[in-house]
Amino acid sequence: MEFTGPRATTRAPAEWFTGDVWFDVLHVGTEPSRLRANLTRFAPGARTRWHHHAVGQTLHVVAGTALIGTRDGTIFEAQPGETVHCPPGEEHWHGAAPDRFMEHLALWEAPDDDRPETSWLEPVTAEQYEGPRTRRG
Repeated sequence: MEFTGPRATTRAPAEWFTGDVWFDVLHVGTEPSRLRANLTRFAPGARTRWHHHAVGQTLHVVAGTALIGTRDGTIFEAQPGETVHCPPGEEHWHGAAPDRFMEHLALWEAPDDDRPETSWLEPVTAEQYEGPRTRRG
């Protein structure tokens, strides 16, 4: 068994996010584990860029209202206690509603080959972010 101490909170890079976003790295697995886990905090209106994960990503909402957008223009709302899974290769974005902070646990795995864990794409436009929302897929 191995215990690790807390790491310092890190400001998320502007190359990957719009707005103020901070994260705590909770776990970076070493072989044979490839698990990654971050607690991410988004200021109102903050969001990721479009991106996709080689092995998928799971988001568990801890506080606030999470918005998760897909390329077909759908924006899903998720509330605290809800978990959303984004399949491998699905381009998506996620962030906070415009009027509340949001926290989620982000869980993903590194692939077992040389593909990048996450492929970061272009920023989410205001029009894409402000589109109509739905509660379920």
